[in-house]
Order: sequence, then C-alpha cells, then structure tokens
Amino acid sequence: MTAAPRRMGAENSKTRLLLLDITERLMLEEGYAAVGVRRVAREAEVAPALVLYYFRALDDLFLAVLRRRAERESERVVRALDGPQPLRALWKLNSHPGNALTTEFTALANHRKSIRAELAAHAERYREAQVEALTRRLAQTGVELPPGTSPAVLQMLTNALGRTLTMETTMGVSTRHAETHAFVESLLSRYEGAPTESGE
Repeated sequence: MTAAPRRMGAENSKTRLLLLDITERLMLEEGYAAVGVRRVAREAEVAPALVLYYFRALDDLFLAVLRRRAERESERVVRALDGPQPLRALWKLNSHPGNALTTEFTALANHRKSIRAELAAHAERYREAQVEALTRRLAQTGVELPPGTSPAVLQMLTNALGRTLTMETTMGVSTRHAETHAFVESLLSRYEGAPTESGE
C-alpha cells in the first residue's frame, strides 16, 4: 500500500506568500546562504514544520520564489515593449534589470541542479518573450533595423551589453561607461527620437 502524497498549503495562502516574501528579502539583503527553513520560520514567527507544510524542501521554496519573480518579469516585458519606443524599452529592460535577485539565483544555481534548470528555462522564456514582443511592436511602429539585424540579434546585444554594464556598476567599475551610454543613446535617438515622457 503506497502512502498518499503529503498535502501542501494553498498557493494563495497568506502564510505561503509571507514565506516567499521573507525568502526574497533575505536573498536580497543577506544572500541566498542566509535562507534556511529555520531562519525563514523565525522571521515569519511560525514553526519550521509549517514552512515544510508549504514547501517539501528548501529547494522548493527557492523555486517558488524564482517562478513568482519570473511571472512578474514576463508581464513587465510585455508592458514595456508595447509602448511607442520599443527599442528604448528593450535597452531599459536589459540595462536596468534589477538583477540583484537574479545574481543570487545564478550563484545558487552553481550548487543546485534544480535551480539551474529552472533558471535556464526562465532565461529562455524571457528571451523569447522579449523577441516576440519586440518583433510585433517594430512591425506596428514601422521602425526599420539596420540590414542584417534581427530583433533576436538586437535582444542578445542589448542583453549582453546591458548586463555587463550593470554588473560592473555593482562592482564599482565605471571606466568607459559614460561613452558607451552616449553611444547607445545616439543610436536610440537615430531610430526613435528623443525619449518620451514615459521614459520608454
């Protein structure tokens, strides 16, 4: 006789959401190593067993935080790229990604295969969402890219450059950043004009 699967807490439970919020805060403030079942329980003022009621293991808690953030990011992509200046929006998404949590998950992925697999899957979906939204919006606005440049190539270039600048800024490196930003701004102005009031 096989045992029945252990019942898990409701997805929209206030307690479950609190545990996710606490985990995310700890990751941002102290790093992923500060997150543990007992620490999260203490912060939430609940018993450790209640954390394990909602999440079978610590990895499940991390995965839930990652998936929640991924959903929010996907929604943000669609909203941002649906504006009048999709190229500027793409640059803003990739040069100001708010990636402190992503950095923590990347570090965590070096030690946990389940996190690595989920992070990679999210990155693939996030990239495709950007490319699809950008392709659709460019067709609507009539902006023509340079010959040989596709929305996918543009996404990859802005992502690589934007994240490099962000990572270096986080480390305190700023050499040649100003002229790089100026170069990007000149290209954006050439194709879309000055920034609109929305900043997109």
